Amino acid sequence: MTVVDRRAMARALQRHVEGLRLMGVTHLPACRADDQSDWASWRGAGSGTPSRSERLARLAAEVARCRRCPLYRTRTHAVVSDGSPEARLVFVGEAPGREEDLQGKPFVGAAGQLLTKMIAAMGMRRQDVYICNVLKDRPPANRTPLPEEMDACLPFLEQQLAIVHPRVICTLGAVATKALLGPSVPLSAIRGTVRDFRGTPLVPTFHPAYLLRNPAAKKFAWADLKTVKSLLEEKVSDTFQSGKSV
Repeated sequence: MTVVDRRAMARALQRHVEGLRLMGVTHLPACRADDQSDWASWRGAGSGTPSRSERLARLAAEVARCRRCPLYRTRTHAVVSDGSPEARLVFVGEAPGREEDLQGKPFVGAAGQLLTKMIAAMGMRRQDVYICNVLKDRPPANRTPLPEEMDACLPFLEQQLAIVHPRVICTLGAVATKALLGPSVPLSAIRGTVRDFRGTPLVPTFHPAYLLRNPAAKKFAWADLKTVKSLLEEKVSDTFQSGKSV
């Protein structure tokens, strides 16, 4: 194993441990893999299990207290999410912009207005989906997120996805796609395919901000959204084999 591989494994393990901590897990029980009662107990099964809304609220409070990277110093508001905790579809963007930072809500600027129209074109309402970003704080001048900033925020995103547990994830742009599928995965090479993120179909497409600058790409984004819609309508999805074109 190379030094690079070991470092990547260490970062992945750190993110996993951080995700467990955000769930409130302070220890792991010593139990056999087939011991379902202990496993259910560790997961918090039972009448006292917090709802998705409660778990997401706790996560939002954790984000507000976060000091893992310097971006908290320049933000107006932490921008965590918008939409339904029970959503079957999650959109993941890059980072908050100026309007998002001011309002504390993702995708409320010009790109957000286009995203709302895209959702409506699918026959859905914005309040029925779940919308979030990789970064929860706005980078200065809307620059591209730095790798260390993404590493700091990724446990929050992973926990959001674990709590909502959508049927389909749609990544908006290269940053969100690489955050979930790996830094060596170019959007240009995999757009138009369905990928797998921990058992959930993931459809990568263009960021609405890119579509505003490049209207000709809207037809490709619409093809991706039709794929998303098709996956949502399937009772059991078996189409998300890695790299399978649709």
